[in-house]
Amino acid sequence: MTLTLSVVIPTYNRLPILTKCLRALEAQELAADTAIARYEIVVVDDGSTDGTLDWLRAHAAEFPHVVTYEQDHCGPAAARNLGVEQARGDTIIFIDSDLVVTPSFLQAHATALVTGEQRLGSDRLFTYGAVINTCNFDHPTAEPYKLTDFSAAYFATGNVAIARHWLLAAGLFDTGFQLYGWEDLELGVRLKKLGLTLIKCPQAVGYHWHPPFQLADIPNLIDKEIQRGRMGVLFYQKHPTWNVRMMIQMTWLHRLLWGLLSLGGRLNERSLAPLLQWLIQRGKPQLALEIARIFLNWYNVKGVYAAYAELKQQGQLSA
Repeated sequence: MTLTLSVVIPTYNRLPILTKCLRALEAQELAADTAIARYEIVVVDDGSTDGTLDWLRAHAAEFPHVVTYEQDHCGPAAARNLGVEQARGDTIIFIDSDLVVTPSFLQAHATALVTGEQRLGSDRLFTYGAVINTCNFDHPTAEPYKLTDFSAAYFATGNVAIARHWLLAAGLFDTGFQLYGWEDLELGVRLKKLGLTLIKCPQAVGYHWHPPFQLADIPNLIDKEIQRGRMGVLFYQKHPTWNVRMMIQMTWLHRLLWGLLSLGGRLNERSLAPLLQWLIQRGKPQLALEIARIFLNWYNVKGVYAAYAELKQQGQLSA
């Protein structure tokens, strides 16, 4: 069995970390008996204004596996769809442009795909690698695994490999998800209906870089949570099940939980600002961000219910 891989990467104004991402993919170490016949790196520029494509063209010799495409700024769902449509590989690996992988990344996914197909007797599967969050730009792969890095998601595009024909059979990503969040998990629901099996592949490690948290980030993070709430209701509108309600935090349990933890909204960006700044000044921005999630999740839950009420009023949702 041989595999041809297309690593699909949507990007938008992330050139500094994208260069690290691409260099890591160019430095892959394949086993002597590898199933990988060839691989390409499909970069889809989603209307960047930071000179991403010009830089890649100027440095094309450094990235022999990279092919680039561009579109107007339409969001990651449309960018991934374009990448899949243009891909020459039979297997798609999705990562984000701020993910820096280890040298064995592609080999780990390939090995898991081959052994999974042998075990199941079918390619009705996908592999899901490990994502470790870090704010260490100079040495992102030095970050240890943390409890907060655990993910119970069925299908998330931060680090996943799947046969291209299953994506086409499922209908690719819904570009109606134009705000932040849920387009990958919604596709996952459709893949699950096709009977695909999730195979964890912890050996395929990617380090997800983000800048160190600071108080100035809070308005943008709040806005993202409200957007995620609105897109969560769109997710539920397409798949009105209890499981989706749990995923998008649209249950009385989540309302009670985050209401209690935030003391009904009293623990918020204003009241917690001194504590968060104190932690940041002591070199603990990640801990500060985790504490900020108390009120960020409360904003998300409120955003979910506000969007749900709006759609009900418009007659687009049943009770």
